[in-house]
Amino acid sequence: MDIRRMRLDEPSDHTISEERDEYARDYARLIQSPAVRRLQGKSQVFGAGTGDYYRTRLTHSLEVSQIAREVARRLQRQYPLLTTGEHPGLMMDPDVVECAALAHDLGHPPFGHKGEEILNQLLTAHAGLPYEGNAQNFRILMFLEKRAGSGSGLDLTAAVLLAINKYPHSMREPGRLKGVYPSEWEAIERLRALWGMPEGCGTLETQLMDLCDDIAYSTHDIEDGIRAGKIPMDRAFFEDDRLIESVVLEIENDAGNAALRWSEVEIPQMVKRVLAAYVEQWGELYRLCEREPSRTRREMKARWVSRFASAVGVLDDPDRAWKQVTFVTDGAQDFELLRTMEILKKLAWVTLVKDFRVQRLQKRSEIRIRRLWDSFIVPEQGRLILPPDWVDNYELHKREWSWPRLVADYISGMTDAYAEKVYTELFAGRSGSIYEMD
Repeated sequence: MDIRRMRLDEPSDHTISEERDEYARDYARLIQSPAVRRLQGKSQVFGAGTGDYYRTRLTHSLEVSQIAREVARRLQRQYPLLTTGEHPGLMMDPDVVECAALAHDLGHPPFGHKGEEILNQLLTAHAGLPYEGNAQNFRILMFLEKRAGSGSGLDLTAAVLLAINKYPHSMREPGRLKGVYPSEWEAIERLRALWGMPEGCGTLETQLMDLCDDIAYSTHDIEDGIRAGKIPMDRAFFEDDRLIESVVLEIENDAGNAALRWSEVEIPQMVKRVLAAYVEQWGELYRLCEREPSRTRREMKARWVSRFASAVGVLDDPDRAWKQVTFVTDGAQDFELLRTMEILKKLAWVTLVKDFRVQRLQKRSEIRIRRLWDSFIVPEQGRLILPPDWVDNYELHKREWSWPRLVADYISGMTDAYAEKVYTELFAGRSGSIYEMD
């Protein structure tokens, strides 16, 4: 048995095309799933539908998958270990990484980070259950998505499921803010045990997917911010004390940053240095691109993606007796480049998400989600206005599927536009045809 290509619930009477690899089947199942299609209507930074230029969750996921696939190909050539099969978690298959990157954001609800925050508050308050985007990925892939003959959602291969699993923990464990819901963790834990995965460690494929997600976030989102005018490309903006202080504060308050060894540098000085170099590079490229902003934006993005992607390597992780995918220079982990990427990520965060106009939109989104929740959360009322197939599915699984979890599942699966549509039908007094298709 190939434990990387095994599936949890492959029906015995399935039809297999011998011309297709198992990972190609995974890719087809993902790309044709409603969950992936809905990503085109979910916010990345700017609201989906804001304009025809800005990224959505779908275009972001496609870009992450492209970067990850190309890096995986290079790493295969560079590190023979990744193809020997010495350990199933120490392999690097470009097809697996591509699938994982395509699916890594499926669990995000409408309206971006604010939607996730509010759903978590509501579900916790009503049922003592968490809502978390990474955990919701597995609920979608292993339960909510349907394919004929499968009781395990899309029934993806073990390699792809574990490549998506950035946080290999059950959310039942005390203090876990990210992980996998207990309902799906049992199967994931079983796969990890079969593979002999060290506790708390992700496969090299999931590590690469996660790093490429950061690469995309720190380059593509900034490109969108420049295009939107939220990041003015002039020296005065990049030298503004308030901007520098905001970036520094985000770094200092991020508990996940400890591994970057910020104590080894003066954070304000490094932030100033990175921002100054960034705007100086813009000026040089602006002249090379004949003072055309759109060309300059694309060239900046391309150069930074190339710089980060070309530095990705694999090192020993002696603390965990495992391997680590990270930035590598001269055979050692490149903390300088890791910190540089983190500064660019924080630049995007403070200039885009923390912008007061974006915060106003997020406040509106919060109101929408809270009122939708209130409309559905009373079962006797919710049954009348939820789609019948959702109610029928709940009746089949209500022993392990509480009503508040059903409501969270339904709302989280909405696109931004569909959430607005349902909200309008319920609260805006707009008259419309009952024959409109959902």
